[in-house]
Amino acid sequence: MSPPHGFPSFSRTELPSGVRILTEQIPSVRSVAVGVWVQAGSRDETQAENGITHFIEHMVFKGTTKRRGYQINQRMESVGGYLNAFTTKEHTCFYARSLDEHIGRALDTVLDLVTHPTLPEKELVKEKDVVIEEIKMYQDNPEDHIYDHYESLMYPDHALGRPILGTRETVGSFTRDKLERYIGQHYAPNRLVVSVAGNVKHERVVRKVERLLRGFEHAPADLHRAAANGYTPSDVVIARPVQQAHLVVGTRGFGALDPRRTQVSLLHTILGGGMSSRLNQNIREKYGFCYSVYSFANMLADAGDVGVYIGTDAAKVDRARKLVVRELHKLAEKAVSVRTLARAKQQLKGSLMLGLESMSNRMMRIGRVELTFGRYFTLDEVIAEIDAVTAEDVRTVADELFASERLTSVAIVPSDA
Repeated sequence: MSPPHGFPSFSRTELPSGVRILTEQIPSVRSVAVGVWVQAGSRDETQAENGITHFIEHMVFKGTTKRRGYQINQRMESVGGYLNAFTTKEHTCFYARSLDEHIGRALDTVLDLVTHPTLPEKELVKEKDVVIEEIKMYQDNPEDHIYDHYESLMYPDHALGRPILGTRETVGSFTRDKLERYIGQHYAPNRLVVSVAGNVKHERVVRKVERLLRGFEHAPADLHRAAANGYTPSDVVIARPVQQAHLVVGTRGFGALDPRRTQVSLLHTILGGGMSSRLNQNIREKYGFCYSVYSFANMLADAGDVGVYIGTDAAKVDRARKLVVRELHKLAEKAVSVRTLARAKQQLKGSLMLGLESMSNRMMRIGRVELTFGRYFTLDEVIAEIDAVTAEDVRTVADELFASERLTSVAIVPSDA
């Protein structure tokens, strides 16, 4: 029997230590993408630790017991590959991309970062300045910074409402002892997932990972995550020295484990997924109120939020908000046409399948799905979920989400407006 379309060969092995190894073998390519995921993100931090997960992501590149910082940076680039990392609310990912012949080097480099960082004191002092500059850069971009305000309202008094980067105060308070304590609490084998996509053989990857993790023995670290707090809708206006007004209108939604996740994805596609979306056609093209308008749907494991961003002239903020809310209410009041739904389904499926042409996207997909669902979804399963959604399903979800009394708005406006 031929393998499922788009997924030539998926394999999963769980080592006795709890480390999970996932591979997707794509024999037709000459590259590999390697990711090592730690099930620890900013939602696992206390308020005093805010930003420590992201700071550790930076610090592991400063040296390991095997290599100095400059050697780490050169190791993948010297064979034409690359090495990087990112932190989210729920996990941290360290990843590399290379030709398939360098799979051993890629696995060794990335696993070394996670399991043997030295966290040199001299580098820690310098890296605080680097991350604080990153925070400043982010705060200087209102289209990015508005989401810090928005998320603090979506998830009040909860780690999900705090910025992934932390604050200048929390970052400035980090010590080597605090970093080591956090790593000891969260960087355990049962919280690690190794995902590999490309021209690889699963058994070979498993053997290499077993050898590289020899001696990495820690007690299992349970995952205790506080549920998101209640949410009270509000309207906030913030004056800043900007040229353009920035507005986000949104509400609490559903998590990825909720069966309505596919309805939300289709709702998001119809509302703001591209140039043909309702937001773009009815606000940018019809009224010329903005250059940038889009919707978003954030889905964590057990929580989520959906909303709309628009950048507009300060004098048009109120009218822009009314237009956005009108589009939300239209989706809740009347089911979309058969043609509109069919087009959204094709757009969603096409985007998914085009994304799978990238080995990095495949590696990230199987890693995220394992961390969120603890299982693998074939492309056929995902397509079947999309095809099963009806127009009334989308309307029902919109009706539940977009009632006026559930909406929060945050605006950053010019201080001289």
